[in-house]
Amino acid sequence: MVQTWSGREVRVLRESQRLSIREFAQRIGVSERMVSRWEAGGGSIRPRPINQEGLDTLLATASADERSRFAARLESLAAPRPTSEPETTPTNPTPPASVDLRPHRHAATGRLPKRTDGPDVLAMQSFRSADRQVGGGHLYASVVRYLHTQVGPRLFGGDLEVEDPAIFTAAAGLTEMAGWMAHDAGRDDRAYSHFLRAFHLSKAGQDRQLGIHILASLSHLAHHRVDPYGAIRFAQAGEAALADGAENPELAARLLAMQARGRAALGEDQETRSLLDQAEAALDRSHAEAPSEWVSHFDRGSLASEAARCMRQLGKSADTQKHAQLILELRPSNRIRSHTFGQLFLIMSLIEQGETEEACRITHDVIGSTQSLGSHLVVQQLKEIHDQLTPYADSPNVSETRQLLADTMRQRTWLQQWIASDAFEAQASR
Repeated sequence: MVQTWSGREVRVLRESQRLSIREFAQRIGVSERMVSRWEAGGGSIRPRPINQEGLDTLLATASADERSRFAARLESLAAPRPTSEPETTPTNPTPPASVDLRPHRHAATGRLPKRTDGPDVLAMQSFRSADRQVGGGHLYASVVRYLHTQVGPRLFGGDLEVEDPAIFTAAAGLTEMAGWMAHDAGRDDRAYSHFLRAFHLSKAGQDRQLGIHILASLSHLAHHRVDPYGAIRFAQAGEAALADGAENPELAARLLAMQARGRAALGEDQETRSLLDQAEAALDRSHAEAPSEWVSHFDRGSLASEAARCMRQLGKSADTQKHAQLILELRPSNRIRSHTFGQLFLIMSLIEQGETEEACRITHDVIGSTQSLGSHLVVQQLKEIHDQLTPYADSPNVSETRQLLADTMRQRTWLQQWIASDAFEAQASR
């Protein structure tokens, strides 16, 4: 636990995580120059309160080894605590008493301030609608540019302290969206930085649901980074925060589904199915307060997608097929990305059951319908299907499909490499 961060603790945390200044700055969501300034100032400089929140979150999400190195190094430092004023703000609010992953509750009533017609909400809705059609890879630069040019100046552009929590909520919601798009573009390190930044921005806003939703996003990302224990921990932190306030069936179901994926990754069949059943039951309950406009819906189609992932991890092909078919029933073809993932789960389950002809037919459909979809995750699954078909390569239909997959992956991999390039990053920041 750090009561008040100074440049000294910043440096110790960065070194305990064995990160470069650039990597550390990305995780906090600040510039490299600012991190260098903190460290150069040592015990005489304190980051702003909002960056204190970010450092709290980064420490809370560190591994046990990293926290142990951090604590040991701090103990070895005999320098006195700083007595200077904060970095730029005229006041010095008391930081959180402990480092945890709980979003802040609304100071007055716990209810959400309803804003449905502001420009940030309309931008978010437009980006979300486009994302369903073309994937996050194509949109990432646009969302980041909107944050830099439209939201950033209202947060940090003047000398006056920002009092409207809706600005912080918008910054958190759009930063989390940028994280998902970075993930879809194959930039998981950048996605992690966005999610952490979004989480501590959400604490400065009044949307408790959004903070819990971001914990579920961090859990999802941990699964993709092959960290089931971390994924379960994020989901359980969200569950504990949710229990402190009003009922929200969709968030409850999503957090249970994230825990189910963790148990599936650990090979725990019975526990996985129990958590999925609890998630399905949660969706039958009623909302105790209006759902946040910043939180994307989690419905039975979403749960079917998570269940398909779980069954595939457990090696249950027939169950994977059942949930994949449910996705296709619940997701219309104009919801291109989610419909596509349903098809991909179906293809992989069919191959595992030896039904290669039907799998090849659906593969041709997927390739044709996703030509405009900029998604690294789809490319990954197409590669997996290509490899799955290898034992059946003597079949003319399979051979043709594998060649089509190879050509498609070659083209789309080039696009993904461009999206992940420094040139693309520079374009996104303009």
